[in-house]
Amino acid sequence: MLTQIIALLIFIALFAIGAVRGVQIGVLMLVGAAGTGLLLTDMAVDDIVAEFPLSIMILLAGVTYFFAIAQENGTVDKIIDWALERVGSSAVLLPAVFFVITGCIAAMGAPLAGLVMMPVGMQVARKYGVDYALMGLAICFAIGAGGFAPTSLYGIVTYSTAHDAGIDLSPFLLFGIAVAVYLVMLTVAYFMYGRSLFSKTTVAASAHASAGAHAGSAQSTISRGSASASSVAFGEDDEDEALFDSSTTDEAGESSPFTFVQILTVIFMVGLIVSVVVLAALGQEPDIGLLCFMFGAILSLVDPKTGKAAIPKIDWPTVLLVGGIITFVGVLQNMGAVDLLGEGAEAIGSPLIAAFVLCVVGGLVSAFASTTGILAALVPLALPLIAAGGVPGWALIAALGVCSAVVDVSPFSTLGATVVATAPVEDKPRLTRILVKFGMSMVVIGPIALVGGLVVPAMMF
Repeated sequence: MLTQIIALLIFIALFAIGAVRGVQIGVLMLVGAAGTGLLLTDMAVDDIVAEFPLSIMILLAGVTYFFAIAQENGTVDKIIDWALERVGSSAVLLPAVFFVITGCIAAMGAPLAGLVMMPVGMQVARKYGVDYALMGLAICFAIGAGGFAPTSLYGIVTYSTAHDAGIDLSPFLLFGIAVAVYLVMLTVAYFMYGRSLFSKTTVAASAHASAGAHAGSAQSTISRGSASASSVAFGEDDEDEALFDSSTTDEAGESSPFTFVQILTVIFMVGLIVSVVVLAALGQEPDIGLLCFMFGAILSLVDPKTGKAAIPKIDWPTVLLVGGIITFVGVLQNMGAVDLLGEGAEAIGSPLIAAFVLCVVGGLVSAFASTTGILAALVPLALPLIAAGGVPGWALIAALGVCSAVVDVSPFSTLGATVVATAPVEDKPRLTRILVKFGMSMVVIGPIALVGGLVVPAMMF
């Protein structure tokens, strides 16, 4: 038992040191896995390396490569502008519209790619009188929901790890659960910070539009234009104009047409979704990573320049992070340390309470650390509790995954910090207070809702 406890302490220590020191946790975990396996067990180097999740690596690399091409050739930007141009100026709908657009972006492999909409959303919120808290939360919720898509990081890590453990968790069911939870959270956010919007049928544009900056236009058209995540800043009048002018439109106010490569990319995006749905419906196990590599290869042949530019944008840090953690967890499983945790869970007496505690731990740690890292670490560690019986595996894994993500609105995480960073200076203290309360409350509310609303009913049927 002492050996297993030492290995677990090493695992926790490396995770903490990497988070505090800002070191790539995956690198530490790979070294830790090798050291622990060689010194504390009789595992050979080949056995330790074999624990690296090659299938997940191919999946993550393929997905991020394909959608990096879509970003490089301008398809993602064109889709964003096309959608924003059709929003109109109804303030009450704007957070919901940004939820949908950002969710679609987050579903394209890397959830944090949705952060590109944060500065744009905050500018739109200022222009149309939407509470910054509502807009910021809507975009954060969309990133969380889209991140659990079968083609995105949170979903890939969660259902792939579950499948490797023999747990039948449908990626579409996981995605549906996440979307439902975040839609409820968005509704609550509307009630808390958007009630005043419902009394407005339309909201006039602020000083820029009323001053007749676009004299020939009947109303402003929202378009991302030349404003990007790196260039939009508050208090910059010229950048405000860049967000709402027609820099990407012609004289008639219509967007410039999609190029051939962009049309082909959209077709492949739709083809990817259709392929996954059809294969799943036929009872097949679609390899999303290989599908993405195939579509990416075709696009690279058509446009070699963007294909080459997309290679460095493959999410190698995440591949390394997930791979390192899962490799170390494999060593822990081999030496019986994970079984020791299962015995500890059984000692609690109630599988339901143990599931609740596990979800609380996942949410609490994720509020300050990498959500992807937490998912890669905690999903395998939940397996002993599932093996002990009494808790349906698919329900617990889904609850644990969502509970680890709903706290990301905390200002201590990347999403919450970006909300505060893109808000006007005068509103930053208020937003920080709101996000601390919202994020920390989800550490408890998330497990109560997910365990009570998902795990308990699954245990009864």
